[in-house]
Formats: sequence, structure tokens, C-alpha cells
Amino acid sequence: MTTPSSDAQPMQSLQRKAFRLEYLTIGWNVAEGLVAIGAGIAAHSIALVAFGFDSFIEVFAAAVVIWQLRGVSKERERRALKLVGGSFFVLAAYVVIESGRNLLIGSRAGPSTPGLVIAGLSLLVMPLLARAKRRTAAAMGSATLKADAAETLLCTYLSATLLFGLALNTLLGWWWADSVAALGIAYLAVREGLEAWRGDNCC
Repeated sequence: MTTPSSDAQPMQSLQRKAFRLEYLTIGWNVAEGLVAIGAGIAAHSIALVAFGFDSFIEVFAAAVVIWQLRGVSKERERRALKLVGGSFFVLAAYVVIESGRNLLIGSRAGPSTPGLVIAGLSLLVMPLLARAKRRTAAAMGSATLKADAAETLLCTYLSATLLFGLALNTLLGWWWADSVAALGIAYLAVREGLEAWRGDNCC
């Protein structure tokens, strides 16, 4: 009678933890995305809509990680990283186009209390989730999970950028701060997208 190896048991435990983290990511970001997009449409805030869009890209990235973890291989990991990287580029393109248009026509975003609340909550939740993913990725040697941890950490930066832009608009009436904040989101998205697309630290 054979018993599981000592290496296999910790790896199975790590994989279960990785799955739990990804399912938590999906649940949180679906709720976050719906609130952000709804608040963004109501306030005519491109930064809030972009933030909500990013939340659903996070959902997509988490689904990619789950797919990759169910069939670990070098080729599967490379493909997963390409998909995660591509999702960043989609977000960046959308944000640049809409922010540029808003700056040109002088579109003004209104104040948004729900937006401030969801950005503040995300600023608390995302760093904890990113740290847990990063530690699990290091223990597993998973480049895909590491890339997803970077995307989750990006959400922290996005939350801070969004919160700053919304606060300037709400408190000082700086209408352009919303679009500038959104462009900051686009820059961060491209940077992380390039790293994932190139497959840095892959395999």
C-alpha cells in the first residue's frame, strides 16, 4: 500500500488555497464592478466606469488562473499569462479613448458617494488578497498566480488613484481630475499587461 508523498500533500493544500483565493476574487470583483459601473454611469465618471471594467477583467483573470491550475503545464501557463496580459490592454485602450474624449469636450463627472465608498473598501481588501496570492504563488512556483497577484495589487493602486480623483472632483470641483485619474489607471494597466504578456518569470 502506497501513501501520498510529503511533497504532494502540501502542493494539494496550496492548490486548494489558490482556488479559494480565486473564487473570493471573483465574488468580490463581481460586486465591486456592478457598484462601480452603476455609480459611474450615474455620476458620468469615466474613472469609476473604468474601475468597474477593471473589476470584471479581474474576474476574467481569476477564471484564467483557475483554468490554468486545473491543468498545470508550461504551455498552458504561457497561454494563461497571454490572456491575463491581453485583458490589461483592453482596459487601457478603453480608458485612454474615453478619458481623451472627456477632456476634449470638457465632460464633467458629478460627485459620487457610492464611488468613494467602494474605492475605500477596495483599498482595504485588495492588498490583503494580493499578499495572500503572492505568498501562495511563491510556495507553488506558479507564474500565472504571481501575475494575477500583480493584477490584484494593481487594483489597490487603481483604488487609490480613483479615490484621489473622486475626492478632488467632489471637494474642489476639479472636473478634469476624473479623466486624469482614469489615465493613471491606464498607465498602470499597460505596465502590468506588458509584464504578463512577455511572460516575465514564467515557468
